[in-house]
Amino acid sequence: IKKLLLCRDNEKILSRDNDKHNQTTKEMIARSCATIVTHPFHVITLRCMVQFIGREAKYSGVFDSIVTIYREEGILGFFAGLIPRLLGDVLSLWICNMLAHFINTYAIDDSTSHTGEIKNCSQAVTGFFASMLTYPFVLVSNLMAVNNCGLAGGLPPYAAIYPNWLHCWSHLSREGNMSRGNSLFFRKLPAGKMYAIEQKRFF
Repeated sequence: IKKLLLCRDNEKILSRDNDKHNQTTKEMIARSCATIVTHPFHVITLRCMVQFIGREAKYSGVFDSIVTIYREEGILGFFAGLIPRLLGDVLSLWICNMLAHFINTYAIDDSTSHTGEIKNCSQAVTGFFASMLTYPFVLVSNLMAVNNCGLAGGLPPYAAIYPNWLHCWSHLSREGNMSRGNSLFFRKLPAGKMYAIEQKRFF
């Protein structure tokens, strides 16, 4: 009888694992499609914010921005920084869902009180942890969205010019800036770097 009960429990756990895997796969596809569709507006939003660095007015509205990007960069300009953003979203989703699933399935006893609150808390904690791990993808995506777009904030001395997102990743990693801007309140100076005020960059 005990063996039968153990077999049934194992089957239930495997069934839960498969259901979670299928659910996460569907959610990944839906989120990826949504990211692709909305990314052009994400690019426009970032460039509208970055132009404040140089006190520019190149991107003054949605329709004007669409015309400007298409005229200067073509269709690909609307999808600058898309690949690292997609990768970051997918990794964050899988890390968050799988960690929360394993914690809720194997670490939390369903017979205890406040099980629902504990599971919600674990989902929030794993989501925060996943966002920290995948932040470099967000950073690289944002930098590539404004890279060499004609705005002062996307050009030297404020930012380097990158041929592709892998080069941007390599440069940030080499400079120790993969977590740049990750904290709203605590900013850190890269190790061994000095900031030149006149040239507005680290050395």
